[in-house]
Amino acid sequence: MIGLKSTLNVIDNSGALLVECVNILKQKVNNGWGSVGDEIVCVVKRARPVSVAAQASVTAVKVRKGDVRRAVIVRTRKSVRRPDGRIIRFDDNAAVLLNNKREMLGTRIGGVVSADLRMKGWSKIVSLAPKTV
Repeated sequence: MIGLKSTLNVIDNSGALLVECVNILKQKVNNGWGSVGDEIVCVVKRARPVSVAAQASVTAVKVRKGDVRRAVIVRTRKSVRRPDGRIIRFDDNAAVLLNNKREMLGTRIGGVVSADLRMKGWSKIVSLAPKTV
């Protein structure tokens, strides 16, 4: 479960490394806690440094420290029970950044994501991930 002030690793190539959750965008079902597949508003706490040469190129870093962005949660440390009885838990909390149209900001994903994303409508993220659990 992801709450306010939770930090999440960013596993796409948008340029952000670490974000902090400031709001969960969903129905008031789970008392303000977010889980896999939920959309959040986050602040970029740590980003890759941008050189002068890279700033002019087409593949420039898309985010900077302090930017406020939307993201979708793809992994949580809190264990989740699946309908078949299995319990899934990851080592860290992770997210993928989104733009205002709910599309991925990056073009690649560099880590494992939860298979529950497919049921929540994020099949594009699942298809780009190297592995789903």
